[in-house]
Amino acid sequence: MADLTPLELHQMTQDLLHNSASDRPLISDSALLSVLREEYERGSGSFVQQIDFLSNIRGFTHIRRTRGDGDCFYRSLAFAWISRLLHSKNQTLDVAKAISLLDSTLPTLEAAGFEKMVYEDFHDVIVSIVRQIVVPEPSGATLSPALLLEAFQDAEVSNCIVVFLRFLTSATIKTDPDSYLPYLFDPETGDDISLTDFCNRHVEACGKEADNVQISALTRALKLNIEIAYLDGHSADGSVNFVPFQNLPESDMPNPPILLYRPGHYDILEKQP
Repeated sequence: MADLTPLELHQMTQDLLHNSASDRPLISDSALLSVLREEYERGSGSFVQQIDFLSNIRGFTHIRRTRGDGDCFYRSLAFAWISRLLHSKNQTLDVAKAISLLDSTLPTLEAAGFEKMVYEDFHDVIVSIVRQIVVPEPSGATLSPALLLEAFQDAEVSNCIVVFLRFLTSATIKTDPDSYLPYLFDPETGDDISLTDFCNRHVEACGKEADNVQISALTRALKLNIEIAYLDGHSADGSVNFVPFQNLPESDMPNPPILLYRPGHYDILEKQP
């Protein structure tokens, strides 16, 4: 396993996801981390060792899976972020801040050349879900964990959120090229690529995976701290590398969402009682 190239690791992950990808919900209910462990028990001792590290050393108990369709980073991040708002001790304040932040991104979209008629419906979808945490729908229901999951399993709603976050990521990169140009390359060929081509082909286009540039840009736009746990089978001692993307002081966001990265795919790590 340690001798596998990144491409071979990517292919192995895709093979594990392939058989059930089309049938898997866009976002699944939480499953015990031991279920993920079982998938690797017959094929990769190094992956099993890393999963044990996540469970026994870092205290993670569950994984929430996202469909492996290329949009998994954006969908995972959005779900984890809104779920965090839903469980906030200061819901009213945090929801108000989140809506204000989403509204404040619209000038960035316009500055990047996106027309209002293109993005406003997608923006309205994510804002309405966040607002529902504290403002009941006409049916009288505020957002619950079950309703949040139901919304993200609805293709129309879920994909609207993904598209808005893709637009926002692209706009953040386009309006601050100096911060991102040195790190741009074509992920398919490894060649240099222009900023416009990168955004058009690898950020705005659905089904295209996210890498560090996209993660950095989107978390910056959302003023969000997250961590990515890299499950790659390459750790000599079985540990898992956690990479932080920090845009706020840790005291302002002490328990950031944690995403689990396997080559070519993102899910959500959770700690439950």
